[in-house]
Amino acid sequence: MHYLVFLRCTRRIFLQILRAESQFGFCPIFTLFLSLSPPPLPQVNVCWPVGSVQLPRFTLLESGSLLVSPSHLSDAGTYTCWPATPEPGVSMFSARTRITKPPVDQSVIKGTKAVMSCGVTHDPSVSVRYVWEKSGSVVDVSTSPRLRLDPDGTLHLSQTWSGDIGTYTCRVTSVGGNDSRSAHLRVRQLPHAPEIPSAALSQVEKRAINLTWAQAFDGNSPLIRYILEVSENNAPWTVLLANIEPEWTGVTVETLVNSCQFSLSPISLPYLSPLSLSPSLSPTRLSLPEEPPSAPPQTVIASGRTNQSIMIQWQPPPESHQNGPLQGYIIRYCLSGLPVDCQMKNITRPDQNNLLLEDLIIWTNYEMEVAAYNRAGRGTYSHKVTEWTLQGVPTVPPGNVQAEPFNSSTVRLTWSAPSPQFINGINQGYKLLAWEAGQEEDVTMVTVRPNFQDSVHVGYVTGLKKFTEYYISVLCFTTPGDGPRSPPHRLRTHEDKPGAVGHLSFTEILDTSLKVSWKDPNEKNGVLTGYRISWEEFNRTNTRVTHYLPNLTQEYRVTGLTALTTYTIQVAGMTSKGQGQLSSSTISSGVPPEMPGPPTNIAISNIGPRSVALQFKPGYDGKTSISRWQVEAQIGIIGENEEWVMVHQLPNEPDARSLEVLDLNPYTSYRFRMRQVNIVGTSPPSQPSRKIQTLQAPPDISPYNVTLRTASETSLWLRWVPLPEWEYNGDQELVGYRVQYSRETSKEGVLSHVISDRLEREFTIEDLEEWTEYEVRVQAINGLGSGPWSQPVQGRTRESVPSCGPTNVSAFATTSSSILVRWGEVPQTDRNGLILGYKVVYKDRGSDSVPQYWEVEGNTSHSVQLSGLGKYVLYEIQVLAFTRIGDGRSSRPSILERTLDDVPGPPVGILFPEVRTGSVRLIWQPPAQPNGIILAYQITHRRNTSNSNAATVDVLSPSARQYTASGLKPESVYVFRLTAQTRKGWGEAAEALVVTTEKRARPQPASRPTVPQEDVQARSVMLSWEPGSDGLSPVRYYTVQYRELPDSNWTVHSASVNHEASSYIVDSLKPFTSYQFRVKATNDIGDSEYSQESEAVTTLQDAPDKAPTILSVTPHTTTSVLVRWEPPAEKQINGVLLGFRVRYRELQYDRLRSFTIRTINSPASNWAELTAPYSVRNLSESSLTQYELDNLSKHKRYEIRLSVYNAVGEGPTSTPQEVFVGEAVPTAPPQSVTIQSSTATQLDVTWSPPPLDSQNGDIQGYKIYFWEFQLQNETERLRTMFLPELGVKIKNLTGYTTYMISVAAFNAAGDGPRSPPTRGRTQQAAPSRPSFLHFSELTTTSVNMSWGEPGQANGIIEGYRLVYEPCTPVDGVSKIVTVDVKGSTPLWMKIKDLADGVTYNFRIRAKTLTYGPEVEANITTGPGEGAPGPPGEPFISRYGTALTLHWTSGDPGRAPITRYVIEARPSDEGLWDILIKDIPKEVTSYTLNLDMLREGVTYDFRVIGVNDYGYGSPSAPSPSISAQKVSPFYEEWWFLVVIALVGLIFILLLVFILIIRGQSKKYTKKADSGSHSNSTSLPLSHGEMVRLDEGRFPALELNNRRLSVKNSFCRKNGIYTRSPPRPSPGSLHYSDEDVSTKYNDLIPAENSSLTEKHSEISDSQGSDSEYEVDQNRGGQQKTHSFVNHYISDPTYYNSWRRQQKGVSRPPAYGYTQPEPLHPQPLGLAPQGQGTLFRPKGSRTPTPSLLSCSVSEPPSQHGTLLYSSRPPSSLGCSSTQQPSYRGASPLSFEPRLTHCSQ
Repeated sequence: MHYLVFLRCTRRIFLQILRAESQFGFCPIFTLFLSLSPPPLPQVNVCWPVGSVQLPRFTLLESGSLLVSPSHLSDAGTYTCWPATPEPGVSMFSARTRITKPPVDQSVIKGTKAVMSCGVTHDPSVSVRYVWEKSGSVVDVSTSPRLRLDPDGTLHLSQTWSGDIGTYTCRVTSVGGNDSRSAHLRVRQLPHAPEIPSAALSQVEKRAINLTWAQAFDGNSPLIRYILEVSENNAPWTVLLANIEPEWTGVTVETLVNSCQFSLSPISLPYLSPLSLSPSLSPTRLSLPEEPPSAPPQTVIASGRTNQSIMIQWQPPPESHQNGPLQGYIIRYCLSGLPVDCQMKNITRPDQNNLLLEDLIIWTNYEMEVAAYNRAGRGTYSHKVTEWTLQGVPTVPPGNVQAEPFNSSTVRLTWSAPSPQFINGINQGYKLLAWEAGQEEDVTMVTVRPNFQDSVHVGYVTGLKKFTEYYISVLCFTTPGDGPRSPPHRLRTHEDKPGAVGHLSFTEILDTSLKVSWKDPNEKNGVLTGYRISWEEFNRTNTRVTHYLPNLTQEYRVTGLTALTTYTIQVAGMTSKGQGQLSSSTISSGVPPEMPGPPTNIAISNIGPRSVALQFKPGYDGKTSISRWQVEAQIGIIGENEEWVMVHQLPNEPDARSLEVLDLNPYTSYRFRMRQVNIVGTSPPSQPSRKIQTLQAPPDISPYNVTLRTASETSLWLRWVPLPEWEYNGDQELVGYRVQYSRETSKEGVLSHVISDRLEREFTIEDLEEWTEYEVRVQAINGLGSGPWSQPVQGRTRESVPSCGPTNVSAFATTSSSILVRWGEVPQTDRNGLILGYKVVYKDRGSDSVPQYWEVEGNTSHSVQLSGLGKYVLYEIQVLAFTRIGDGRSSRPSILERTLDDVPGPPVGILFPEVRTGSVRLIWQPPAQPNGIILAYQITHRRNTSNSNAATVDVLSPSARQYTASGLKPESVYVFRLTAQTRKGWGEAAEALVVTTEKRARPQPASRPTVPQEDVQARSVMLSWEPGSDGLSPVRYYTVQYRELPDSNWTVHSASVNHEASSYIVDSLKPFTSYQFRVKATNDIGDSEYSQESEAVTTLQDAPDKAPTILSVTPHTTTSVLVRWEPPAEKQINGVLLGFRVRYRELQYDRLRSFTIRTINSPASNWAELTAPYSVRNLSESSLTQYELDNLSKHKRYEIRLSVYNAVGEGPTSTPQEVFVGEAVPTAPPQSVTIQSSTATQLDVTWSPPPLDSQNGDIQGYKIYFWEFQLQNETERLRTMFLPELGVKIKNLTGYTTYMISVAAFNAAGDGPRSPPTRGRTQQAAPSRPSFLHFSELTTTSVNMSWGEPGQANGIIEGYRLVYEPCTPVDGVSKIVTVDVKGSTPLWMKIKDLADGVTYNFRIRAKTLTYGPEVEANITTGPGEGAPGPPGEPFISRYGTALTLHWTSGDPGRAPITRYVIEARPSDEGLWDILIKDIPKEVTSYTLNLDMLREGVTYDFRVIGVNDYGYGSPSAPSPSISAQKVSPFYEEWWFLVVIALVGLIFILLLVFILIIRGQSKKYTKKADSGSHSNSTSLPLSHGEMVRLDEGRFPALELNNRRLSVKNSFCRKNGIYTRSPPRPSPGSLHYSDEDVSTKYNDLIPAENSSLTEKHSEISDSQGSDSEYEVDQNRGGQQKTHSFVNHYISDPTYYNSWRRQQKGVSRPPAYGYTQPEPLHPQPLGLAPQGQGTLFRPKGSRTPTPSLLSCSVSEPPSQHGTLLYSSRPPSSLGCSSTQQPSYRGASPLSFEPRLTHCSQ
């Protein structure tokens, strides 16, 4: 407890604080004892000089008194005071100071400026002090910016308001005298609203109201008039009376509607403001006594809806005639024209304007009328309207029905019409019905129009089966439908002739007899009496023999026949009506029938959706008649291996030449073949027909297995099995499904939706009504039309929250804190489930507070008393209904109702902004709970130590917000009490202390708040603190802040904590959260600093606030579901999460449907009647997000809820989720998936079904996913099988491609998992065409050709086949060249043997197992348009081992020359090849080394210019020049002569020695002079073949042949060469070596050979005349060709096919050691041995070349050089396949074909 102690400076005082007494319940009063001899207590001696005290809690006041605040017990003791300054002196002045220009009374408008003057005359040497006072209180101009005091004493007041009203006094003080003058300031403003308005019903006049009010405050300006406004039934305000005298305080208003509000507005003087008005603070509402509506409903119409219902519609009466809020309508209806009582229907909803009158009489005329009613009663009825109910069906069958057979296929019936009163409509006719026993669904119906003239009706039923028992009945029908059938009559149609016998056959055929067999006719048409058999010679009726047989005989031996004669045999059955249809066949006696042959010449016509006509030519009949024709077909995708299926048979038509095939599938591909059958058997099939496709047709069947499940509150899940592909009956891209749905109880409003995906098997029907039964059906559609509808299925949407609030909500205030709320029912269509209760939602309209709920359990209570409300508060009130799912929508619009008024609460916000030693100014705010209209304020103030009876009391206007109290004593404590008044009286007072001192300061901060642990709760804590010094201004309130740790900012919890409090409960905290708190105090001066932060405090745990969110509940197996959820946020768990609880129970919807119309008072108990109690499973693992809820019952619907719990308790449960248990997707994939490659485009896939325990229902089909290996995302496709088959043929695949295939099973619930992918590869197929064909480096005789790989290899590319030929013959000859390129690379070739200026056609195709399609292009040799012209003829200069070519530039063409190319060729060969390329354009000479050329070969050179248009024309060839180097000295002639002479001398010397020695041995036995000598041929190498080609491309050509030749030479071009050998057949091998050419040189090739097998040849072959000109070829071009040489020599041509006798086989040429003892032929020479040079252009003979027939002269032979660069030379190949050796990556099979034009 703290105290204020004042010690006046008079003398020494002893102060003892004994006790504190509380007076007025507000502040402590002290008892002080002054004593000269203090008691023996601890002493505190304090002396204070006036003006020098600067101690805490001790304040020196202006009067010299010492203030101790707050005081403690330790402050008791002696205090001494002495003055600090001496007494002032006295001065004399000459002029007296006085006011000469006093202030005057003023009246200003609110918000304007007021000026109060105060002119003074005084002695100039005297200083004057101006002090203004208002009503006794000093005006301090420093406290408000609105106030200003001029040096001359003038007071300015700006923005004047009502607080400025009063008497202002100007006081002037000086040593020359004092003076004062006063003036009154009045502030004019708008008049206030009239007070205490009231309205009462007039007792004199009907529909009149007496209004009274209290005189309004005129705003300090005389009133002019009042304006009265009125609002009728919450309509906008309108002026009712505009000129009410200002003296009046009441008026009577007439001719009003029932419910009105009034607003009265006074208007002050016009000079204040034009039409200045102030409406009343609160409109006065008053309702007149209601009367029944004075007008009937308008626009009443009626229309028949069904045969027992009529819809009546209307509009409400005019609003001016409703005479009160309508409560509903009365519908009165009765039979028209009959004296019967009328029936009534009461509608309790005023907003309903239609009603379906049900349970009426069928086909009856009714008259109806409608009246409205309110609380006062029913109004007048509308005019009568009449309407018929619709027709019904007859209720009785026709009478006197008689039936009798008319013939074998017709029945005659007679009957009489039913009575018209039972027809219930217009008789549309009769239906005659006939059906066989046991086949009630297959009814034959005949419709007969009614005959109103005859009493007896006659009808016939035709088309019946012969001699068959039928039931006959008759019914009458109207437009709506059929009436009941008459009792059926049983009868049998008459007997008739039988049909043909079956299975006529012949056996035991002899020359003069045979055996005939048959079976009973399929259509006996009566009782068989026997059979007739006859036979006759073919086309000779006079030889007919007939026999009659009993009915049990079915075979007969025909005898007496003539051998080798054709007979016609006929058999027929017989009844009492005669002989039936004949069955006949022909047969030759003594000639047993044979198997027939197949039909031929099948043609197809008249193609329809389901039929085609076939024409054919019969095949061999097998020497007997054809008894049946059979048609087989391939269906669907036509392939060579497709299965043939029997589709049609035609029996007993042996002479048929055409037939119609029926029952085909529309829009399906077919290929037909036929067989013919005789008595022996079936013929082989005919040749297949052409492929045809039937026309489109609408689907024949509907989707099956249609099921309907609840999906949500507004949707149903529809599923079906789609149509198989063969049932599409049209273009599959146009196949889809149409879903039609409507409410089950109403056939109106049928809606449909089209699904365009032919494979779709489910659809969710959206935007449905909640808790409503629907009927759904499905049909298939295609581009031509719709198929039949499926059987309808029913389903109900899930229960939901109501979509509308209750109707007729009203509210009535009963007390100042309670309101009575009433409401009606929720409309039936908006209930969306079972209403379990209602909630009233209410909130203060003028605040942002959260709405509050008042729950009413049960659906029978429709009212509730809201209590504990705020007084005189306007509330918004709504009502909502709730189901088990949750709360529905609130009622609209909100109802506004105000509680009654009461005495007000205390005013708030009391502050003392101005405190002087003699006066204080008090401001405040209206009470927080005004509880009515504030009429006045009362202020009481007194000294704190005085008696309450001495208090000063002032009453202020209700608009007052400040008060100034003057005449107070300085340095005193005063108590102010402020209270407000309503019409209910004065309310609670607010008290405040103030010290009349000017030394006030901000309060000191409170001590650090503490929170005892026992005061810590889950959502609140209690703070305690010690106040600090109040700074001589009492604390008005405390502010408490808190912050959430660790990072939250400070938040104000309350800024109005009572100033007396030292503890406070902080609520609305979060559980299990750490907080800190701090406190600050506020007094009149301002706020203190915040206290130190409290220690961190953690609130306790609490039950969780939120339930988990259930993400999905899906069936997992047939007895379990998988629940997935998302837990609540951590801050909503309010502690440590321990686990989850799953609640589930079975729902019984059938019982719910009947329960929706029941009323319940206790929703919990009644709901338990409908559903089983919840079963609970605790899940103690807090990290779970899914759980399999198992052991459920199959084919049941369950409700599932989920909640979380912690150590304190369990949180709320989630919104219930429903799931149907019993259907689940398969949980295992299909087993044993195997793939078999069938063709290049087909894979056969088989599998086993999933294990039985994982199928979870019937497997409806399989989905086959397949994609190319490692390209799943780009190429995955799906094939769906809607039948539970275990295999599929996947067609239209890519050849030689690896596919991955996965299979998944599906059932009604959905798709199961896929099987692991299985790999399979299709077989090889022909590749696609090469991707491109390009040409480059085109010259007059050669071109580079390149091509691209096929886009689809479809296998391993084994090579390419190139074919080229001139488009027009060259010199009369068209030569076609075919080149087979082995391997997949390289993809180019250089062609050199072309003719200049000729267009060639090139074609190339790739090969795998077979050749694919080819790509072709044309190219014309020679320079193109714009290419350079020929350079000048080159000439050659030789310097040592180098040659230099010189030329001159020619015509550059259309573009500058970019480079030059040098071509070369051996002089004796006609093929040019590029030697040097990329010679700079500026150069006109080029030097090349002889090492690039073959030594000893003579070459020609020419130059070609190149520009952007291509290669130009070549220059003329240069003179021939030999690549012969200078011979060394040992090759000179003189060196050879010397060597020869020396050798000769040596030989002569040796001969001489031998002669001498021989003479010395005369008698020696003559030695054997015979000697055997073996000679070994040594091959002479002339280097390797020269390559003339550009750089970077390796070359491949027929080169480096190693030939075994004779040891003979011929002279050629000045050098010795070996004669070309004679190759044996099969001795040639083509090989390819990649040669790098760095300098575009002519490089010798290595490791390539052409060898000759051992052969016996003539020594005369291969003479030196090999290259001589044939004398018989006079005039022809000289051609030095190896091939031409031998081809032109017939003897040599023959010589290498046979060996002349007696000619020994010479050994092959090669370096091998001889075997003297065992001589034998030598093999091939090893690599690395010398080889014979073959000049380019010489053709090495091959077997294919020598064996082919050449049709052109030798001069026309072309030459090909093969190159693995862009090509060198191409050769001619034979049709034989030469053998290939070596590891060459590319080999060629040259083929040369000569075609003469």
